[in-house]
Amino acid sequence: MDVDTLMEPMDLKVSELLKEVQVDYSPALTELVDDTVSAIKEAINQIPEGIEVTVDEAPGFVKDIGADKVEFKFKKPKSVEIGGSYSMKCIAKPDINVDLFIQLPKECFHEKDYLNYRYHAKRFLYLCILKKFLKSSSLVHKVEWSSFHNEARKPVLLVYPARKVVEFPGLFVRVIPTAKFLFNVAKLDMKRNNIRALNQEGNTPLPTPRYNSSMLEDMFLEDNTEFLKKTFLGWRELREALILLKVWAQQRSSIYAHDCLNEFLIAVILSYLATYEKVNNSMKPLQIFRVTMDFIASSKSWSQGLYFWQQREVKVSKEERLLYKETFPVVICDSYAHLNLAFRMKSNGFLELQDEAALALKCLEKSGDVAFEDIFMTKIDFSSKFDYCIRLNLKGNSKVCASGFCLDDECWRLYEQKVHNILSQGLSDRAKFIRVIWRNFHSDCDMENGLSTLDTEPLLIGISVSSLEKAFRVVDIGPNADNKEEALKFRKFWGEKAELRRFRDGKIAESTVWESEQWAKHLILKIIEYVLLQHLSLSKTNILQVVDQLDFSLLHGVEDPMSFSASLLAAFELLSKRLRCIEDIPLKVSSVQPLDPAFRFTSVFPPRPHPLASEKGHVPKLRKLISSCIQPLEVMIQLEGSGNWPMDEVAIEKTKSAFLLKIGESDIVKRVPFVDKKLFVRGQHSSMINGLQGIYQMYGPVVRLAKRWVASHLFSDCLVEEAVELLVAHLFVKPLPFTAPCSRIAGFLRFLRLLADYDWTFSPLVVDINNDLTPIDKKEIYDNFTPSRKGHEENAQNISPSMFLATSYDKASEAWTRFAPNSLELKRLVAYARSSANLLTRLVLEDQTGPLKWECLFRTPLSNYDAVILLHAGRLPYPQRLLFPSNSNQGRLVVHGNASKAFQPFMLPGDLRGNSEELKHKLMVNFDPLMSYVADLQKEFNTFKLWYDSLGGDAIGLTWETKKRGRDEAGEGEDPIKVLKGVGEVGKGFVRSVYFLKAPRLMK
Repeated sequence: MDVDTLMEPMDLKVSELLKEVQVDYSPALTELVDDTVSAIKEAINQIPEGIEVTVDEAPGFVKDIGADKVEFKFKKPKSVEIGGSYSMKCIAKPDINVDLFIQLPKECFHEKDYLNYRYHAKRFLYLCILKKFLKSSSLVHKVEWSSFHNEARKPVLLVYPARKVVEFPGLFVRVIPTAKFLFNVAKLDMKRNNIRALNQEGNTPLPTPRYNSSMLEDMFLEDNTEFLKKTFLGWRELREALILLKVWAQQRSSIYAHDCLNEFLIAVILSYLATYEKVNNSMKPLQIFRVTMDFIASSKSWSQGLYFWQQREVKVSKEERLLYKETFPVVICDSYAHLNLAFRMKSNGFLELQDEAALALKCLEKSGDVAFEDIFMTKIDFSSKFDYCIRLNLKGNSKVCASGFCLDDECWRLYEQKVHNILSQGLSDRAKFIRVIWRNFHSDCDMENGLSTLDTEPLLIGISVSSLEKAFRVVDIGPNADNKEEALKFRKFWGEKAELRRFRDGKIAESTVWESEQWAKHLILKIIEYVLLQHLSLSKTNILQVVDQLDFSLLHGVEDPMSFSASLLAAFELLSKRLRCIEDIPLKVSSVQPLDPAFRFTSVFPPRPHPLASEKGHVPKLRKLISSCIQPLEVMIQLEGSGNWPMDEVAIEKTKSAFLLKIGESDIVKRVPFVDKKLFVRGQHSSMINGLQGIYQMYGPVVRLAKRWVASHLFSDCLVEEAVELLVAHLFVKPLPFTAPCSRIAGFLRFLRLLADYDWTFSPLVVDINNDLTPIDKKEIYDNFTPSRKGHEENAQNISPSMFLATSYDKASEAWTRFAPNSLELKRLVAYARSSANLLTRLVLEDQTGPLKWECLFRTPLSNYDAVILLHAGRLPYPQRLLFPSNSNQGRLVVHGNASKAFQPFMLPGDLRGNSEELKHKLMVNFDPLMSYVADLQKEFNTFKLWYDSLGGDAIGLTWETKKRGRDEAGEGEDPIKVLKGVGEVGKGFVRSVYFLKAPRLMK
């Protein structure tokens, strides 16, 4: 099946999207735009001709860019014309703005004002005069500063109309100065130096190609816009393709940036394809989109540069083309052969762009609805895209702007490049992509007083690792010891971390070593923080590296229980070996398969060796309490011939008896459940997840975070562990439009967004771990899914299984989500996931000075329940797992209970008397007081639903169950206070207190 055929199902979705994002050029819009533009023109006409414009209008700005000779007499602009997307009818919502080109009058400039930032200073002063008169207009609501493609030396004005139109609430006009005919183009050649203060190398002035391009851009802005307008206005499909490309780019913050892509460059690239007939007017918008993605991702033309002027037969030598490529990493020369339109684009930005285009092409190979969601609807921001995000707070850092504006590029862009170079050297082949972006402008910038406010926003760094094997490498080998010059450079870069080592092959070389526990390998990426501190004038408080902020949720005390995984697996191998060696039973053991998540590294708290499991007869001397509750781990035992069902029941019973008798002699286990065919599905699940963990070593940590989050928000009864494992598995086996996550926090954020954004009502989630589902299998899944949604269509409030998770071993979603979550539970899950995802995104991307902390992700608001049961933390079997002791400052206290001295889930130091065999009889296998209490409540009461944390929470939420008849939600004739007192009585000695928050509502 060809790609165009695959895209056909998307056409309808694309048509609907275009209806949503295209702007209707209705009389309401054109009238609003015309009125606003007229108001701007009228305000300009009010400015007296010939008034003296001096540095006093913006002393801070002029001083900061170091310009001189900036005074001029004001003249009205030569022209005021609408340009940009509005003029081409290519606006893409939600950004509804209109570009208004103000052509600066030549009389305000001297012929040599291209030197030493004089043009930029006068350009800004001219806008300051416009702003002053625009603010006095009654037709203007407000006027703000912004920048032209985040270039601080080229501000623009945003003018918001006073009249509001409901359909276009955020519309504004962007006033952009143009400089047509101001300067001799030859004086702005990329080989020329036009900043006289720029450091010299010998007697040869350094060229200033980016500074020169900044002015050339203004000189040819009107002409290049007119060229684009001629391309797009007569071609509806091309305009629609342009809008699709804008939507695609807007969702991807790492490429929709000043050093990569913007709306103008998207239009330029598409215009290039149209000019050279790479696309034609017989193509649909989505086909043009695909051709553009393919061109961006893989065209060989990028190596030579894109040149419009071939069409106009402009004679440009090969030497000049070579100079373009030597000067700029990406070249898109305008139709006049004077300007590289991509002069701001950096090589790392372009590589990221190509990678995103390649991912989009992969998405297009999938089925229509899925591809559409991945390409156009999925938000791909820094926090979810990159494995590791770093935020640098550089406010007030004088080192950043030490060079001022005496260099070719702005100081912020130079600092971005400096940070990128440092990290590239420090991470070497550990990193696949490194993106450094500093978006300086914000809406309340006071540009007249200078550029000091532009460092208030943090600098963001995103890093995608090449592979976990490389990323978690412990030793980096540098140059040989006999290479003195390179060894010196190595030691200078790495400082105290550099050391001379002899390796097994006899090689003596410089190296760096990053020691780490096996469970803490991700901390090796603290290399990033080290090299930034080593080479930048920063303190640790200036750097936030997102790597280990959520590790606290997985620790048992001060260590991660995953550190005991080796001993756990060794115990399993020993058990398996002994089971296979059992003789004198009718049916031999053919295989032993682990079922518990601890064996596949997805248990939040796999068991650690119990002190009493030590050497026989030895009683440990302990200063701390030890739990008497033992967490069993299930394994599945398959007997010879048990693959063929039904089996001889007599043989099974004899085998069971003999087997239990034999295994009972072992000191490894005390209880072995005998399993049957119904548990085979658990075995299949365990086998598949274990295989997945072997491929993606980051899978287990992400699952553990996801399970901890589910439990901490009291959803343990709604989403079983296996369901969480499948949700996270989907992120790894079907990662598009991303790549598989290689960090805990990025994977956890994607899990939250999957829960929050997936269309659970109308779409099954097919988790194809081994990629072995055939088209027939998928049809069967959808055939099973459709009937399950009929009840929802008939009644949206229907309480029925609402999350359809299909796998190769469970095509009807019966194994893990048949009974939960129901629609009400899922609605709550989705709301919590969305809130947590938004909070996590803010924590990664923004400086937080308020109460927003990382631990808030795992704190659940108890006020969202009708009643709350608080438990004695000292009666929980594993108090170290309790993240935050619960308190209730709201509601009415109904029960206040004392801790019972009769029940202790611990062994006190005084209890450790006698030999270990005697003490082992005091251990309680598979006893959890919380789950026992929950079971008692569910048996005793049917008037409420319980929400709890099975991993170690000390709070239980309670919501009154909805009744179908006209009764109270708490039950007909039942007093909720009496019910809650009964709840406390059932848990006497275990319950600390019960709070009544909300009364039941009468049913309508």
